[in-house]
Amino acid sequence: MENYVYAPEIAKLGHVALVSEDIEKSLWFFKEILGLEETAVEDGIHYLRCWGDFEHHSLSIRSGKTSYIDHIGWRAKRVEDLEQFALLLEEKGTKVKWIESGEEKGQGRAIRFQLPTGHKFEIYYEMDKPKGDENNKPFLKNQSHKAWAKGISTRRIDHVNIATNAEVETVSNFIIDNLGFKLREYLVDSEDQQLGAWMSVTNLVHDIAVMKDPNAPTTHQMHHLGFWLDNAQDILRAADILSEHQVEFVGPGKHGISQAIYLYVIDPGSGLRIELFSNSYLIFEPDWEPVKWTLEDKKALTYWGENSSQANRTTIRG
Repeated sequence: MENYVYAPEIAKLGHVALVSEDIEKSLWFFKEILGLEETAVEDGIHYLRCWGDFEHHSLSIRSGKTSYIDHIGWRAKRVEDLEQFALLLEEKGTKVKWIESGEEKGQGRAIRFQLPTGHKFEIYYEMDKPKGDENNKPFLKNQSHKAWAKGISTRRIDHVNIATNAEVETVSNFIIDNLGFKLREYLVDSEDQQLGAWMSVTNLVHDIAVMKDPNAPTTHQMHHLGFWLDNAQDILRAADILSEHQVEFVGPGKHGISQAIYLYVIDPGSGLRIELFSNSYLIFEPDWEPVKWTLEDKKALTYWGENSSQANRTTIRG
C-alpha cells in the first residue's frame, strides 16, 4: 500500500457498451421507445444518452454476430484515480489494460479490467459533455437537452445488475475491497450464502447489484440495465407506451429490497433486459448497516405487483 498517495474513488456509473445482434431493432427500441438521444455515430458505434445525462454517452451500441456487454464504464472522482486504481488492481493480481484518449468517442484515457467472474469494467475520468443541438436545445440551462422529446423519455442511467453462476460473494467482495463500493442490502440462502448483493458509491441504494443464477450459461452474465424515471406515474406512462407499440413487459410492481417501483422490458434487438426504475430511497448515513434479507422474507424481491421473479432469468453475456 506504500505506493498509494490516497485511496482512489469511483464517482458514479457512467455507461454500458452493448453489442447487439440486431442493431436496427436495438436502435429503434432505445431511440424511439425509450427516447434516448443519439450524440454521435463513429466506426459503426452509436452513442446515446438520456435527457438527464450530461456526459457524451450513457449507452453505446454496435453490431455483432451475438449480443453481449463489451464493458461497463465507471467515472472516477479525479483523473489521478486512474493511476491509483491501476496500481491497486495490479498489486492484487488483476490485469489492467490502458485505453488511450479518443479510442472510445468523447472519452479520455481509461483502464479496463475483468472481475473474477469475467465481467469487464472500465474506469475513466475525462468525458465530453456536449449540449443538445439547435433542434434539441433545452430552455433550462441545467439540462443537456430537451426532456420528453420522444417516447418514454428516461431521465438518466441508474444502475447495472450483473449475474453469475459462481459465488456472489466472490464478486461483491472484489467490488467492495478493490473499488470502494459499500454493501447496502443483501439476500442470503438457508446456508447464509449470498444470493444477491446491492452496492453503491453514491447515495443510491445501488449503483450495481450482483445476482446468483445457477442456471446461467457463464460466470459473466448481464441481468439488467436500469434507467431512472422520476415517479411512479412515469412508470405507468411507460407501460402505456410499451403496450401501444406491442412490446411485452413485466410489472409494474414494487421491490422490497430498494423499495423501488419497477417495470422490466427486453430490448428486441439484443435481448438485454431493461429495468425502468423509480421512487426507491437514498442513503445519507455514513454508518449505514447493510440490510440482510433471507428466503423467508417473501416480499424481498416483490413487495407488491406482478412478480419480479418472472424477469429473473439472465439475458445476455456480460
